[in-house]
Amino acid sequence: MTPPLPTLSVIIAARPDQAEVLAADAARRLDYPPEKLQILVARGRQPSVQRNTAARQARGEWIYFLDDDSVAPSHNLQQFRSHASDPRVVVVGGPSLCPPDAPRLEHAFAAATANSLAFGPSAARYQAQGSVRDSNEKELILCNLFIRRDAFLAHGGFDEALYPNEENALMDALLKSGSRLVYDPDLWVLRRPRHSLKAFTKMVFTYGRGRAEQVRRHPSLGSLINLVPSLFCLYLAALPWLPRWSVIGLAAYAIAVLSSVFKSSTPPKTTPSSNGVAARPTPPMPRAPWWSVAPLIVLTHLGYGLGFWRGLVTRLGPSTYRLPIAVQIEERQP
Repeated sequence: MTPPLPTLSVIIAARPDQAEVLAADAARRLDYPPEKLQILVARGRQPSVQRNTAARQARGEWIYFLDDDSVAPSHNLQQFRSHASDPRVVVVGGPSLCPPDAPRLEHAFAAATANSLAFGPSAARYQAQGSVRDSNEKELILCNLFIRRDAFLAHGGFDEALYPNEENALMDALLKSGSRLVYDPDLWVLRRPRHSLKAFTKMVFTYGRGRAEQVRRHPSLGSLINLVPSLFCLYLAALPWLPRWSVIGLAAYAIAVLSSVFKSSTPPKTTPSSNGVAARPTPPMPRAPWWSVAPLIVLTHLGYGLGFWRGLVTRLGPSTYRLPIAVQIEERQP
């Protein structure tokens, strides 16, 4: 017997003056019964507050969080439905992929974020990897994330003092409570990477800062791996005072970067999920020459590491980055 379809609320955080919301336009085309689908656009300047406010007003049993520029394929909800039938599953997500028609520079950024040496296990957020599996906050990403509404509210929603990494702290808490988090490589969205080198550098710096602030508010052993880039920055700063043989570490690092770039040029193996969903398009892969990706991996480690050090000394509190403003909720019909 086929389980009934759950009701679903799509929540999209947008700016107050944003005229075009790509995610909302794509959400209207999702293959799902209109009476079971609600689309909410939460406008404001503090995404965690916007999402929490919309979640309290949502009617769906599940919430589908999308960034304003996440373009979900029409069959994503049919892909999701088999996971929703398991009461132990509380979070379901998949990767955010670079559109095939994006500019070359953006493909280079996408290839860097999908590189395992650059982003560790979080590379699965930017490239469809492996098969359906139990997962954690390292592989799942907020711009393409399903969460059961009752579990979301029971855990207090997103920590409004964190931006980014508010979803990481919540998923960590859900996992510790015994909930299942599922990664599905076939459940992807298209989303443009950063458009310039300055924007990409700011992104990785912000990721590092956000992780450090998350560690300060919600310590966990899973975040130990995120210390590596900050320690690498410390090693580089100390090199002038270290013995000469210490440069061997730098040579080994260069070899590791080049090896990872050439290895990542081979598409990873994926196993399509056997959930009865009709065949869907093959997930797109970023394409960029090795010489454009290798420097970005180094930049990622430096930017993230410096951001982490910055996050260790920031002032934590609900108004750390943006003062909360009135959140405007728009309901759009599918």
